Amino acid sequence: MLLPARLSAPPPGWARYADVVVVGSGIAGLTAALRIREALATADRGSADPTVLVVTKDQLSAGSTQWAQGGIAAALGPEDTPEEHLRDTLLAGAGVCDPEAVRVLVTEGPEAVRELIALGAAFDRDPAGMLALTREGGHHRDRIAHAGGDATGAEIQRALVAAIRAHPDIEVIEHAMALDLIPGADGGVAGVTLHVLGEGQRDGVGAVHCRAVVLASGGLGQVFAATTNPAVATGDGTALALRAGAVLRDLEFVQFHPTVMWLGGDSRGQQPLISEAVRGEGAFLVDDAGVRFLQGEHELADLAPRDVVAKAIKRRMRDRGSDHVWLDARHFGAAKWERRFPTILATCRAHGVDPVTDLIPVVPACHYASGGVVTDLVGRTSVPGLYACGEVACSGVHGANRLASNSLLEGLVFARRIAAHLGDALPPRREPAPDRRTPGLVAPAARDRIQATTSALVGVLRSADGLARATGELVEVCALAATDEPAAAAWESTNLLTVAAALVTAAAAREETRGSHWREDFADADDAWRGHLDLTLEPTAGGSRISSTFRPSLDHSPLLVPEGSA
Repeated sequence: MLLPARLSAPPPGWARYADVVVVGSGIAGLTAALRIREALATADRGSADPTVLVVTKDQLSAGSTQWAQGGIAAALGPEDTPEEHLRDTLLAGAGVCDPEAVRVLVTEGPEAVRELIALGAAFDRDPAGMLALTREGGHHRDRIAHAGGDATGAEIQRALVAAIRAHPDIEVIEHAMALDLIPGADGGVAGVTLHVLGEGQRDGVGAVHCRAVVLASGGLGQVFAATTNPAVATGDGTALALRAGAVLRDLEFVQFHPTVMWLGGDSRGQQPLISEAVRGEGAFLVDDAGVRFLQGEHELADLAPRDVVAKAIKRRMRDRGSDHVWLDARHFGAAKWERRFPTILATCRAHGVDPVTDLIPVVPACHYASGGVVTDLVGRTSVPGLYACGEVACSGVHGANRLASNSLLEGLVFARRIAAHLGDALPPRREPAPDRRTPGLVAPAARDRIQATTSALVGVLRSADGLARATGELVEVCALAATDEPAAAAWESTNLLTVAAALVTAAAAREETRGSHWREDFADADDAWRGHLDLTLEPTAGGSRISSTFRPSLDHSPLLVPEGSA
């Protein structure tokens, strides 16, 4: 599939310098900025104060973190241990987690959450003043810390934004879309180009030259027509990293949240999430005949890992010819709904459903990308000077299916690790090199067709025939949708096309069913596929092509540059 090789941005109208640029303002990006500034200031460099710049596509408070309802998972309870958290995570990951990365996550997680609390994040407490912990799918212990009942992400985002705003040495540029990485003369990263709106003299396209770029740009949910992700989640970081030569891994493992509120057959865009914590508190799924179809499907029944529940829902919908199934939490009563899930209660009622008395119609929808830009245990990618953390990254902790509420924890833990590494080994400043990639943009009008194609053919149910048809559709988009108009919508469509092509390539290559990747024509897991699919962008005449390489599960190497050349 021939793709545009890069975004066709006009020459930068302004330029500036920073030591580190952080792209993204969720839990991963803001934690990284705070900790990097602290680490660089502590290091004795004999130079001027270090500069950290946060760029965010919308307002500082926008992004996926604020929408996280359930909570953040960590072994914080008196009877819980990191080892138990590790076992649950590995089991959910279906054989392709990096055990070393998971061990880092679960052992450093409790301290990271405590530091988040010390920063000002107010989590819910029990009557004794201890953290109130609940359980979600795939967990064998109550280890989900939550805030505001079901507004955990919003509280975390509030605390982090307040800390950033109060820090005089961290600069923020809002409404700034990262377009492409600036190549360095040695093959690394020399900076990033931005398209900024409403920033006075920095209006339009400009360049920020820096020693390191940290991608914390979030997910790719908008590649599908229906998703829990906000409108800004167009896979920008994934696409620009791929164009810069970074390796992507495990992109076929896109998690579809089992319980997203069904709003009708024509609904598009961001859909209301019904948190897994609702089932953790005792809600259960039924079909249109009132049958609890998860009973006997898995030892944890309605609290099985998300891939198990999503597949069971899709099978039941297909078998009964229904548009959705139902979530029953009527037995909670009004008081529990109002205390524990006030946000979800208000959302349901706004859409004409009162969960105190009504069943909630739910379907699976795109929720989270378990794969992404490959990193090592300190966040380095295969491109010198480029780091990644949070949903845009593939650190190895999620494998084929992310365990519920491990996402916020991953962003928190690996952002701290990037900061510690940069404090010890900040890369040198690189001279920019000429960008010889072939320019190309996709027209904004292509977005609907890309989303319709992936939703119909690359969703929960996949097959060789459907993936071949999806490839054909995307090839037509590549051929017909070129534009010379460099607008933000065109850059987003280009990124969505790039990510969709990468997703289809990976999904077609993996001929088995594993975790959140379900092939109808290869219904079982196959040990021969117990490993990773790495994706790279290869230059061709007039564009580029995505190629895949399979790596056995014991080879977790992110193809990094030699030690010391960060």
